[in-house]
Amino acid sequence: MARGNQRELARQKNMKKTQEQSKGKRKEDTLSASQRKQRDSEIMQQKAESS
Repeated sequence: MARGNQRELARQKNMKKTQEQSKGKRKEDTLSASQRKQRDSEIMQQKAESS
């Protein structure tokens, strides 16, 4: 019986881990570092202009 419980606990732990990983991901994560930097700088400029 203990073995079944151990499997269930491992399954729950793994499910929680995969949910946290997928929560942090976005579609923009596929951009390269330079593309991300350029996009972020454009966003910051827009914020500076609006305030």
